[in-house]
Amino acid sequence: MTTGGDGRRMALARLATLVLALGIWFCPVPEGLTAPAWRLFALFVAAIFSVIVGALPILTASILAVAAAVLTGTLPPAKAYAGFANGTILLIVVAFLVARAVVKCGLGQRLGHMMVSVFGRSTLGLSYSIFLLDGVIAPAFPSNTARAGVLYPLVVSLAEAGGASPDPQRGHRRLGSFLMFSGMASLSLSSALWYTAMAANPLGGEIAGSLGVQMGFVSWLVAASVPTLAAMVLLPYLLYRIISPEVKATPQAPAAAREALAALGPLTVHERTVAVTFVGMVALWAVAATLGLDSTAIAFLGLGILLATGVLTLGDIAKEGDVLATFIWFAVLYTLSGQLNELGFMGYLGQRLAGALGGMSWPAVYLTLAVAYVLLHYLFVSQTAQVLALFGVFLDVGVKLGVPAAPLAFLLLFASNFFSVITPQGSSANLLFAGSGYLSQGDLYKLGAIATAVSLVVYLVIGTPWLLLVTR
Repeated sequence: MTTGGDGRRMALARLATLVLALGIWFCPVPEGLTAPAWRLFALFVAAIFSVIVGALPILTASILAVAAAVLTGTLPPAKAYAGFANGTILLIVVAFLVARAVVKCGLGQRLGHMMVSVFGRSTLGLSYSIFLLDGVIAPAFPSNTARAGVLYPLVVSLAEAGGASPDPQRGHRRLGSFLMFSGMASLSLSSALWYTAMAANPLGGEIAGSLGVQMGFVSWLVAASVPTLAAMVLLPYLLYRIISPEVKATPQAPAAAREALAALGPLTVHERTVAVTFVGMVALWAVAATLGLDSTAIAFLGLGILLATGVLTLGDIAKEGDVLATFIWFAVLYTLSGQLNELGFMGYLGQRLAGALGGMSWPAVYLTLAVAYVLLHYLFVSQTAQVLALFGVFLDVGVKLGVPAAPLAFLLLFASNFFSVITPQGSSANLLFAGSGYLSQGDLYKLGAIATAVSLVVYLVIGTPWLLLVTR
């Protein structure tokens, strides 16, 4: 339920969105653009703006945008709905359902206890165990929000076991803050490590492919491995030093985890089925390019096995309403972004941006584009929305100004993951941790800025030479 103040703010935000859309729509078409390109830009930017200011949910905004595009004749229906048949988007949706099985069967919880039993003797070790567990399960979860649902209960139990409480009067609040933000930071980096760990990664790969940069499961992992693992090693320690949790040692945590594992008993049939299916999917994705296999078909195979064995049921799928919503808005925004490029708008915008950066050396352009791309996430509440709106433009501009295409493409897509913690609303995966009570808004913005800056430096300083080596 919204309060009167919230209702007025939403009404003003919706009015501002309408004014923006109409203002752009009826402005004279700039020289070098066609009327359809300019009008599609009006609809696209209004949809993104409405999400940024909280006027509309992203599903609602995308549905209204595609409806307006077709009804005004800006796009023909066949092109407007093309995204619903896109294999990459189908891959994301099917992988969402496979991820549901990992949670349902209890395998995610079991993995968590296993990691704590090994690494949980210190508070810093608990943080590393969160990063490691997340990194292990990430390739099967194309939604970092879904992974947050697996990690968050584990992090809460770790905090409570250490005596932490959101109430400062009860003590050990910094311990909870450290573990909660470790969960957020882990999600941002594990999503950068694996091609299938965040929905926008394969979408970005599609866009990069249209500009001549080919990405796949193996090439992504090779490119991401060195800078991402370096950031995973460095960030928990820096957060530990900055937050300085009250409890440094947790000698009881491994024993508690072993007791929890003992209570769970041996692997169930469903857990074994999910584990084998998950490993098999990852293995097939790894050799897909070599064997000429379709990644989406591999995901469908995995889903089919889980349905045939009863791990997932039609009832489970029926409960996943968010999957349908995600499918719709991904397909719509992906299509609108692609049509903007096809109609020449992205090239036009790229020329303008290139003109502003013209005369700079390619390393300076590379650095400027990376920093600007990260800072612009302060304006976005969706990682995917920013990839769709800006990634293709930034990549195209960089290539035209002499920046090597593959390193820039990978860097910008890695940034699309690690910048998710820059604000509490920077990713829906943050919401559980941000709402835990352990982190104030000030904490979230301060730690988010620090974590994002550290990650950016790591990916620039360590990642750039590595990318130049492995992508040439």
